Amino acid sequence: MINTPILENERVILSPLTIDNYKKLIPIASQEKLAQYSPSDIETPNSLKNYVEIALQQLTAGTSMPFIIYDRKHDAFAGSTRFMHINRKNRVLHIGSTWIGREFQGTGLNTQMKQLMLAYAFRTLDFEKVEFRVDERNLRSRKAVEKLGCTLEGILRKDVYLLDGFKRNTCCYGILREEWSTTNQ
Repeated sequence: MINTPILENERVILSPLTIDNYKKLIPIASQEKLAQYSPSDIETPNSLKNYVEIALQQLTAGTSMPFIIYDRKHDAFAGSTRFMHINRKNRVLHIGSTWIGREFQGTGLNTQMKQLMLAYAFRTLDFEKVEFRVDERNLRSRKAVEKLGCTLEGILRKDVYLLDGFKRNTCCYGILREEWSTTNQ
């Protein structure tokens, strides 16, 4: 098992998501269609608990590090994100399962937390590549990862079933440590 660190800057605190603190996210997770582009069900307290239990199983297996997001600017819990599909042998991981409440979207919070996570992945964990998977229709998220310097590497057609039965195309984005380093010195 790996330990989930606390990552923070002046805007955001990313703390380990636990079975004890996930309840703070119930009001956000229950926002209608918050995770419409995701295969994860988080809308009810029971489905959110199941979501967290799965994330914690992945943490125990060493393939995931889930976080609860706290927005210092708004003095409120904002959502969840994680390192996932951690592949230590090839030094590649994904940042994903990210969702934040509508009131936090477009405020710069997402960029701040992703920069923290990229810095930790490249500098502390010594990974060589970070990947993101985004529904092809989710233009807001696609623009956000492109703004971080990520490159669209391909589209997996009809890749993932969503909760409504739609099978989405998944855009695969990646950023290499050397690409990130040139813009974040």
